[in-house]
Amino acid sequence: MMVHTMHRESPDKGLDSGKYVRYTPEQVEALERVYTECPKPSSLRRQQLIRECPILSNIEPKQIKVWFQNRRCREKQRKEASRLQTVNRKLNAMNKLLMEENDRLQKQVSHLVYENGHMKHQLHTASGTTTDNSCESVVVVSGQQHQQQNPNPPQHLQRDANNPAGLLSIAEEALAEFLSKATGTAVDWVQMIGMKPGPDSIGIVAISRNCSGIAARACGLVSLEPMKVAEILKDRPSWLRDCRSVETLSVIPAGNGGTIELIYTQMYAPTTLAAARDFWTLRYSTCLEDGSYVVCERSLTTATGGPTGPASSNFVRAEMRPSGFLIRPCDGGGSILHIVDHVDLDALSVPEVMRPLYESSKILAQKMTVAALRHVRQIAQETSGEVQYGGGRQPAVLRTFSQRLSRGFNDAVNGFVDDGWSPMGSDGAEDITVMINLSPGKFGGSQYSNSSFLPSFGSGVLCAKASMLLQNVPPAVLVRFLREHRSEWADYGVDAYAAASLRASPFAVPCARAGGFPSNQVILPLAQTVEHEEFLEVVRLEGHAYSPEDMGLARDMYLLQLCSGVDEDVVGGCAQLVFAPIDESFADDAPLLPSGFRVIPLEQKSTSSGASVNRTLDLASALEGSTRQAGEADPNGCNFRSVLTIAFQFTFDNHTRDSVASMARQYVRNIVGSIQRVALAIAPRPGSSISPISAPTSPEALTLVRWISRSYRVHTGADLFGTVSQTNGDALLHQLWSHTDAILCCSMKTNASPIFTFANQTGLDMLETTLVALQDITLDKTLDESGRKALCSEFPKIMQQGYAHLPAGVCASSMGRLVSYEQATVWKVLEDDESNHCLAFMFVNWSFI
Repeated sequence: MMVHTMHRESPDKGLDSGKYVRYTPEQVEALERVYTECPKPSSLRRQQLIRECPILSNIEPKQIKVWFQNRRCREKQRKEASRLQTVNRKLNAMNKLLMEENDRLQKQVSHLVYENGHMKHQLHTASGTTTDNSCESVVVVSGQQHQQQNPNPPQHLQRDANNPAGLLSIAEEALAEFLSKATGTAVDWVQMIGMKPGPDSIGIVAISRNCSGIAARACGLVSLEPMKVAEILKDRPSWLRDCRSVETLSVIPAGNGGTIELIYTQMYAPTTLAAARDFWTLRYSTCLEDGSYVVCERSLTTATGGPTGPASSNFVRAEMRPSGFLIRPCDGGGSILHIVDHVDLDALSVPEVMRPLYESSKILAQKMTVAALRHVRQIAQETSGEVQYGGGRQPAVLRTFSQRLSRGFNDAVNGFVDDGWSPMGSDGAEDITVMINLSPGKFGGSQYSNSSFLPSFGSGVLCAKASMLLQNVPPAVLVRFLREHRSEWADYGVDAYAAASLRASPFAVPCARAGGFPSNQVILPLAQTVEHEEFLEVVRLEGHAYSPEDMGLARDMYLLQLCSGVDEDVVGGCAQLVFAPIDESFADDAPLLPSGFRVIPLEQKSTSSGASVNRTLDLASALEGSTRQAGEADPNGCNFRSVLTIAFQFTFDNHTRDSVASMARQYVRNIVGSIQRVALAIAPRPGSSISPISAPTSPEALTLVRWISRSYRVHTGADLFGTVSQTNGDALLHQLWSHTDAILCCSMKTNASPIFTFANQTGLDMLETTLVALQDITLDKTLDESGRKALCSEFPKIMQQGYAHLPAGVCASSMGRLVSYEQATVWKVLEDDESNHCLAFMFVNWSFI
């Protein structure tokens, strides 16, 4: 019988090491029951335990306390041992993966050395036997040289679906080629920047170099069994947001125990500027001799043979080269997962300005390969209970919300005819496309088939959409700005109209009101993925009334919002902000009508000359051939572009269709204008030759500038603009607006955190904001702790003397970026009657860290 002992404490000598308390199994069982309920009982609870359990009457309360301490210690040691075992298994698996990767790289190096020697020999031979330029046709990469030597490679005999042996031959060829890419040297892989392998990293991610089409490869560890991983990855629409549908048209058992499937896949187009893609593929699933499970897929073309797939006029047929995933069981549980995506998206069929989107292996890696690996890791952590969500929602329900938002936005951007969409006549301008859907139950996966949807807006849904080219505007920064500063671009009246469609008896809300009230927002986190690359949240918009008569109509509104791609360090990542109005109940099957923004990087290239173009361009002009501006460079030699897609959906009734269409067009045009102003504010500006933002010209601004300049001269005895200060109001405003130092004005509130009320152009650059959004920024969030302490210590001096100098320090922009400055001067701004108006700050020689 197990003997449980414990030191007994002597009343006069403290702890007596010669005596022990022996616990019987019954006593241990009683203590364990209490431990299960309360691992750390209080002194009163321990005394109560002794009274209620006679079998513990011979144990002193202090010994009971020691027993619980030891029990907690053993539990902590057990958990730590379990954690270390898990980490050890991950490290062993990762070590195995890295050793295999090292072997593959060594083979690749040997192959490149051989090719290099062969090409040197060809160059030497060509230069020794001829003096013309014919050698140029020999100095090519090995794949192209092989193609020249075999200009007419033999084609496979035509094989149809009625011949399983022929399909199995295609499948085996695809399997061999896929394995050579996943674990061999068939493709020259280059590791993506920022993807460092480790036990807790996403894995090893690489992209192709000098191969036909675009390709990406990833391998990593997941804590799921191989068959479960295969089941998850085969359900492509659940993890690939650009996948519209996957239809299995035929399933053929293979003689070796595998399965052959003929699959037709439709993909969404990411923008409004190019047609969507589709694939006609053969998918082969089988087990290998080493116990690994493999699923490979390739397109069926006239070159490969096989049956002809379905055709659709709305899609461009793309080609999938042998791709798939290899899943190997891992010692101690889990799997090692290899994923390869290799496609040819027919980039020549899209406008030239958009081709980088279809020719980038980095974008393919982020949208498909890494997305698949992240999804499996997310499911694994949800299964193990490592992911905690609030709001009482199950992870699967929250994941479904994210999928519905993304899918609904994609439906709006693409506007497929078979979903019921049809174009609406334009108003003479071609910048905004408006489409209507009179059968809302057909699109979005029939998510609007609920009879309670569109209670009085029974006719359908209208979508206004546009695309624009952004120059030198980081997608992550733009989307983060749109999320955090909704009042900069949104209109309260339009938000209220969109929310009205969710109510049983929606009230009459004007379609749009010029200069509507800025609506304060509160963001309530709901869920986020393990890698923090995507998060779901509820946004509460505070209600306002248009007039005293509308006070009864003022009520808060709610949005379900999906934000992704806000990490600036991700290479080739797409940034997206999608939202849909919801009611207060927020049921699991709540209807969603998504709208939002998507920003996709097109390219990043180095240029040697030209002027900076930190501005937005009209994409229509770029498509018409105006490529000079799109190709201009900035002084730093960096010129990167991205395409922004905007889509907003609204419900309408028969008698409101034209007015809603007019409102939607104007609203999207206003948003485009707002984004152009925002882009000017957040684009890299130091060293730029771009013309400055226009200064405000209101009488209030002229008066404030006069007060700022006069107060600085009165308090410090010096002129703010040097010896050439102007007295004319407009000239004075121009001097302050273009001042090289950041000048900001801050309210002097005693009962609330001071907020910024005005800034010159340099100040807006430093805070990475605009004049409208400036009023959402508080002084406390801008200054760091040392800056706030310095200001507090100098505040009495400021109030008495009128000004003070703060030492060098660090502050933060509205985007969270750190800014260093050499000195800050603070002074009181006095009105004409000498009363205090605000505080002015001047940050000298600032720069982003």
